[in-house]
Amino acid sequence: MARPTPLRTIPSNREHNLPHDMRKALKMREREEALARIEKQRITKKREISAKMEKTQKALPPLEIDKSQPVAPPVVNARVKPRHRVVFLSFVVCVLGTNLLSAWYLWERAADRFVSVAGFSVRTEETSSAIELLGGVAELSGSGSSDEDILYKFIQSQELVRSVDEALDLRALWAKADPQTDPIFSYHPPGSIEDLTKYWSRMVQVYSDNSTGLIDLEVQAFSPQDAQNIALLIYDESSRMINKLSDIAREDATRHAREELETAVQRLKVARSELTKFRNLNQLVSPESTLQIQTGLLSSLEMQLAETLIDLDMLGQTSKASDPRTKQAERRRDVIEDRLRQERGKLGIGSGTGVANSGFAELVGEFESLSVDRQFAEQSYTAALAAYDVAVAESRRQTRYLAAHVSPTLAETAIYPDRWLAMALIALFSTLIWGVLVMIGYSLRDRR
Repeated sequence: MARPTPLRTIPSNREHNLPHDMRKALKMREREEALARIEKQRITKKREISAKMEKTQKALPPLEIDKSQPVAPPVVNARVKPRHRVVFLSFVVCVLGTNLLSAWYLWERAADRFVSVAGFSVRTEETSSAIELLGGVAELSGSGSSDEDILYKFIQSQELVRSVDEALDLRALWAKADPQTDPIFSYHPPGSIEDLTKYWSRMVQVYSDNSTGLIDLEVQAFSPQDAQNIALLIYDESSRMINKLSDIAREDATRHAREELETAVQRLKVARSELTKFRNLNQLVSPESTLQIQTGLLSSLEMQLAETLIDLDMLGQTSKASDPRTKQAERRRDVIEDRLRQERGKLGIGSGTGVANSGFAELVGEFESLSVDRQFAEQSYTAALAAYDVAVAESRRQTRYLAAHVSPTLAETAIYPDRWLAMALIALFSTLIWGVLVMIGYSLRDRR
């Protein structure tokens, strides 16, 4: 490779003395010479690389081409084919045609629908008793989620649809749009109650919030007054149903306590009747008083016997056995012991021979059993009466009612059908369906 010739330079003091035009021309000339040298070097390098590649190709064996394999012809220029026209025609029919037909129906045939909105909730008012007020202020009202769920199902039920239809003639109200003109959004009379209930689910929307217990109602009709009348009747029927549930709950709360009280009353009557029969049969008011008398008599006889025995012991120490006083004391002792045996026999204590007379003891035992039954019946009656009073008080304190926080409104402008939203959805889904069908068609074509 040839060495690059050094640039020819002019002494700096000489260049400084040259005029401006000459200095400029000199610099241009030097730049051209430098570019020429660089181009010469590039050409030389290119020749060297070409020589190396030729040597390498000569060293490799020759490439054999298999001419038996067919060579694909070159790709021809794309052009419109019948399937492309079919796809375009299907787009026009499925997408553009559907959207144009839907727009014509929505703006020319679909009847305006007015909406009446209402909002209410089930409230439970609990009036605190005087005892509760002494401890603090109790909660006055609340709501139960079960009541909202029941009301939500009731508004969508066939029973309510039948009641509203009998009061307002729903078939006539919802057929005002003329089914011949608007067959999609209008009701087709007369229809069965199942058809009316199905159309009711389209025209009456219920929204329930379980976290707050609020229920929102949205009623559609073809006139503002009809929508408000339907909403008002739904509210009245719902309030009547909630009152019915409140009555049922009140009755359920007191029925069990009332049954327990009746059972306790019958038990107390039977216990008192048995005790009265026992007294009439044995001519006793209470064996306890007789027992007390008998016990006192035994105590007195035992004291007299003890005194007699003491007298006998004293007479035995101071007199002979033939002394009349001794015989009299012995006779007194025998009489007292005989009386003691008889009185003990009455009480069922027994005699000295080991033979017991259990007549009075059985009498006392039977009386105590009847007394226990009566006391238990009285306690059961007292507890049942207290429970019944508490149940009645609780049922009176808890009152459920339907509270409306938004009264049924009277619409001034029709908000349904929402034409622009409907058109957007129709355009979206028609395009998606058309695209899916085209992809299915091309996939089937490629599989053949």
